[in-house]
Amino acid sequence: MATDQSENSVLLVGRVSGEIQERTLPSGDQVAEFRIVVARDDRDGYDTFDIAVWKAGLRKRALSLDNDEWLEVKGVLRRRFWRSGEAVASRWQVEGRELKRI
Repeated sequence: MATDQSENSVLLVGRVSGEIQERTLPSGDQVAEFRIVVARDDRDGYDTFDIAVWKAGLRKRALSLDNDEWLEVKGVLRRRFWRSGEAVASRWQVEGRELKRI
């Protein structure tokens, strides 16, 4: 597969789960983080996705969201790495680039 044919895009529609947290990283960057719960379409159950919002305007919008509010999130999937003691840890996270209340 040629590089110019690859794509990383995510579209999620679901409800906000829990409080939105804003934090400042050691680098000085700020991020708002929250979770969205999405019903599975192929069987009973739900999936929960971690969302990170980096841009200032979107962070402000994210921080105004309420628990259980319905939301459309467009973004990209990222794998984040960090050190935890001696080990390296990682997790998958959606980097939100567009947020739209429904």
